[in-house]
Amino acid sequence: MLLSSAFPFRLSRPHPSGTASRSSSVAAGTHPMAVMVLACLWMGSVCNIPLWREVLQLPGAHTLRGGVFALAFLLAVSFATAGVLALVAWGRALTPVIAVAVLTAAAGAYFSGTYGIVIDPGMLTNVIQTDVREAADLFTWKMPLALLAMAGPPLVWLLRARVRPLGWRRRALHQGAFALGAFAVAAVCILAVFQDFSSTMRNHTRMRYLINPLNSIYAVGSLAAKPLRHDRGPLQPLGRDAHLGASYQGQTAPPLLVLVLGETGRSGNFGLNGYARDTTPELSARKDLASATDAWSCGTSTAASVPCMYSHLGRQAYEKRPADYEGLMDVLQHAGLAVLWVDNQSGCKGVCDRVSNASTSAHPTDPQWCADGRECLDDVMLQGLDDRIAALPADQRARGVVVVLHQMGSHGPAYTKRSLPSQKKFQPECLTSALQECTREQVVNAYDNSIVSTDHFLNSTIRWLEARSGGAQTAMVYLADHGESLGEGGIYLHGMPYAIAPDVQKHVPWITWLSPAMQQRTGIATACLQKDLRSRHLTHDNYFHSVLGLMDVRTGVYEAAQDMYAGCRQAGQG
Repeated sequence: MLLSSAFPFRLSRPHPSGTASRSSSVAAGTHPMAVMVLACLWMGSVCNIPLWREVLQLPGAHTLRGGVFALAFLLAVSFATAGVLALVAWGRALTPVIAVAVLTAAAGAYFSGTYGIVIDPGMLTNVIQTDVREAADLFTWKMPLALLAMAGPPLVWLLRARVRPLGWRRRALHQGAFALGAFAVAAVCILAVFQDFSSTMRNHTRMRYLINPLNSIYAVGSLAAKPLRHDRGPLQPLGRDAHLGASYQGQTAPPLLVLVLGETGRSGNFGLNGYARDTTPELSARKDLASATDAWSCGTSTAASVPCMYSHLGRQAYEKRPADYEGLMDVLQHAGLAVLWVDNQSGCKGVCDRVSNASTSAHPTDPQWCADGRECLDDVMLQGLDDRIAALPADQRARGVVVVLHQMGSHGPAYTKRSLPSQKKFQPECLTSALQECTREQVVNAYDNSIVSTDHFLNSTIRWLEARSGGAQTAMVYLADHGESLGEGGIYLHGMPYAIAPDVQKHVPWITWLSPAMQQRTGIATACLQKDLRSRHLTHDNYFHSVLGLMDVRTGVYEAAQDMYAGCRQAGQG
């Protein structure tokens, strides 16, 4: 009764004459809203296998009550999807809109089922901002097969279906009534199991992001509406009062600071931080490093973390910011320093747009570090770095230089590509991007080998700086943008919503090396840092102010309380 009153259409109508009935049905075709319902039932069931897999793991899922909850949930998802699509799939757009929805749902199900990721505005931002190199790592031979299995049948049916033509008045009436009816059915299904539903959504937040294709529709809508919700206007200036402190007066050599922006670094997998495996043999052999073992990111993806960590606002204020501001690189440049960004990743996410920058992807021809001719290991950023620095304005170089090296690091899922054969210390390793095909040991081995590669790159960077100590007072700070999931709880990669992301996606390594000359210049003793950072809680919020403090840049936006080096600077000077 409910369905017949809510949906003003019939799949077929009895006719006194069987022949006439069949002829009329063929001529008329299928009602557009019937097509919508059938397609959405397919998406709600087949294209939501990762969701139903989690539902079946709930306590009591295999009882009668659990079965009723699962059925009501499935119908709610299907009819809510139908209601949303009915608002946009008008006239000739019906079949294309449904086809796109089916493909989107199938792709979402594949990536959620394969890597345990969820679809939200942050993940969609990552997709938009990624480059061909990163995207290619996600494509495996299983992907087209999975998409064919989930999207093929409904797409073939859609192409062959005869959809009944309706006049615009009749279509508007039917489709408007259908949308209201579909939302009503979804609401009734939720209300019927509301107690279980509310408890599940509250205690298993991740499920909210697994509902296909509503998760993708919401993400697209959220990003599209973002300019309307946050009309921040033009970029706001920051630190225009920045100037160089007393350490620059009469200096015998300018400072040269290399900021290594790490990619996908798990603090817990660094041997330097107490990991059971010696993934950092070169760094661990040094006695002149200070490593912060309790450091946390402000995001779980590059797109979220990099703009945040180079901002003066801190994570919470950055998310609620009323305007977009210039960042750390701009303030350093305002102070009169020479600034350079070298990228071996998918870009700086806007933070280097107003300073000198270069990308290794333009000509990946180095035979040692760019073996496949498509992407390079991070060591390539040190090749020709002297020439890039020499091209910066001479008056700024005479004051001091800050260089950012943005790593490819341990970016997944193709961890095996992130290390040389000679660096593959842990075997056997996962050799495919389809991580679910490998054992967890193989995945961890491949990831840990990428940390061995990062260890070599960081030590090579320090040695590069040491070789230039005659003409500069040198230092290196390494900090990763976010961590990574390696199969814990069936989750891989990164990019989960911050509130529900596991700690391994947020706990990051932070390593500082100061040359003896830099220690003397800044008054920061490495021995003090080694002791202080052993138990110091740090976040990306500290980064902006710590770099300004290390470079002795004076500005009103600097906060000494957020400078991780301030305490040891006082100890060193005292």
